[in-house]
Amino acid sequence: MAYAVIARYCCEPADEAAVRAALLKVREHTRAEPANLAYEVHAETGRPGSIVLYEQYADQAGFEAHKAAEHFKELIVETVLPLLTDRKVTFAEVL
Repeated sequence: MAYAVIARYCCEPADEAAVRAALLKVREHTRAEPANLAYEVHAETGRPGSIVLYEQYADQAGFEAHKAAEHFKELIVETVLPLLTDRKVTFAEVL
């Protein structure tokens, strides 16, 4: 069963360009992962600094492999997460 991740990232508007750039690089790498089915980055309308991610993997193991990738560590853990003021992540099985 496919596994989805919906994440809402909030940052200061001054950091939004850096967060967006890093997430777009992550998107390039993630879409090349064998278990990735979708990776979309959305800027929330009317809310500066608010970004929504929608990710879909073949299964939960595929998501775990994504989190273990070097690009995840470099771009998410080391670049994006320190710039966030809030983060909410939802995990779901695709029906």
